[in-house]
This record gives sequence, structure tokens and C-alpha cells, in this order.
Amino acid sequence: MHRSLIAVALLLLAPLATAQVYKWTDASGTVHYSEAPPVQGTNYKEVKTTGTVAPLAAPTRNTGEGDGNGNSEPSPEPAKPVADTPENRAKLCESLKANLATLQGSGPVVMQQDGKATALDTDQRKQQVSAAQSQYDQYCQTK
Repeated sequence: MHRSLIAVALLLLAPLATAQVYKWTDASGTVHYSEAPPVQGTNYKEVKTTGTVAPLAAPTRNTGEGDGNGNSEPSPEPAKPVADTPENRAKLCESLKANLATLQGSGPVVMQQDGKATALDTDQRKQQVSAAQSQYDQYCQTK
């Protein structure tokens, strides 16, 4: 009797161990995660979670020189430069404005560092504001 109660409890809790999460990127390049799907017409991906905080597999780094285990796949091609067109410059400036607003706001800012999501401390935040402001001044200020 006791074992059957445990089995029933585990069966009832099993759906809670995984959750459906939706991931999408808005027009300014911000990535969003939500348990509810985005508005209709938005491209999104469904992400299954496992209920754990540890990654399922350790990320692998590929330098293109092999890892000593016979893996010598070449590194992926670096991103190609974006053409400096008025449309692309406008997108860059819009993105930089949004980044500056976020960095200068009061909410926490999380960035990917070494494959891990890390909240920026005050000094890191100031460095990011400085870099974004420099880029904005260079590419977006009309002369």
C-alpha cells in the first residue's frame, strides 16, 4: 500500500519536472523566454526543460585542431561582415539604443560569458554602457 502511494505521487509530480518554454527574438534583437507563447505571427521555438539547473551535457569547445580524442572537425566559419547600408545602420542604431536603455535601467542585466548566463555587476555594467555609447557615437551620430 505504501509503495503504491509513492508510485502514484511520483506519477502525479512527473509532469511538473518538465515545462514548456517558448523562445523568440523581438525586433530589437532581445531574446525572450516565456511559459506562454508569444503573440500570433511571431516566430518562436518550443524549448523543453528538464526541471534541473545543471546542463544535460557539458558544452564542447572545438578549436579545429582536435581534442586529443580523434575529434578534428574544423571550426565553424566566422560570421561574415554585414554590409554598411542605411537599413543595416538603422538596425544597429536601434539595437544600440535599446542596449543603452537596458544597461542604464535599474533592472538586472544578464549576459552570456564563457557559455554561462551571468548577471553584470556595477563595474561590468559601466564597461558595457561605455562600449555601447562609444559604438553609438561612432555609428549613429550625424555629423
